[in-house]
Amino acid sequence: MILSSMREVVFGYGNEPVIENLSLDIHAGQFVGVAGTNGAAKSTLLKLMLGLIKPWSGSVRINRFMEDGSKMAVAYVPQHVSSFNAGFPSKVSELVRSGCYSRLGLFGRFKNEQRQIVERSLKQVGMWEFRDRKVGELSGGQKQRVCIARALAQEPQVLVLDEPTTGMDAASRIELYEFLRAGVTQQGHTVIMVTHGLEEAAPYLDMLIQLERKEEGWTCSATNLCSAPFGQGG
Repeated sequence: MILSSMREVVFGYGNEPVIENLSLDIHAGQFVGVAGTNGAAKSTLLKLMLGLIKPWSGSVRINRFMEDGSKMAVAYVPQHVSSFNAGFPSKVSELVRSGCYSRLGLFGRFKNEQRQIVERSLKQVGMWEFRDRKVGELSGGQKQRVCIARALAQEPQVLVLDEPTTGMDAASRIELYEFLRAGVTQQGHTVIMVTHGLEEAAPYLDMLIQLERKEEGWTCSATNLCSAPFGQGG
């Protein structure tokens, strides 16, 4: 199933295009990496895929429903979302708990089921023991993991992450990649992740989208990595 289909897309800022004549399909059930140098419009590509911004020209079609007709849940963790200052008052558990509200509705009651979701989400990113700490007191990498836990609490079928490993040490990054890979392989989830650590992340990916600027302008290439044995991609 195709989640997002882009055809001849052009988009830019001011008068300068940063994405030109891009045609691309994102399929469900894959771990997709988006890479490129600073300023290579990686975050812009994510926003176009999600329909958060409209292209100057071309088309973007987004499938918002599962094959059984149910609405698809998409969780998006933008870049720098973890930039809480030291005075941020909420506790870790409170912030993650807010991820459940989209399913509960405005007047829905927070029940034991949601408490279990919050606990599971925090344990999945290794932050359960910090549940009563103030978010503003955490390190940058810890804040990032809490923001990912909040996204997981939405129980999404599609998880979109913009540089999620910012501030994490090497061991935490690998743990995250392994966790995301397991969600794709075992549960059929879709993960779309912007990364600067391509060499480190590549073994876990099914598809790599690479943006770069050449003399003729911005180019985008998509590489299927599924043919490589898991753990041996490159």
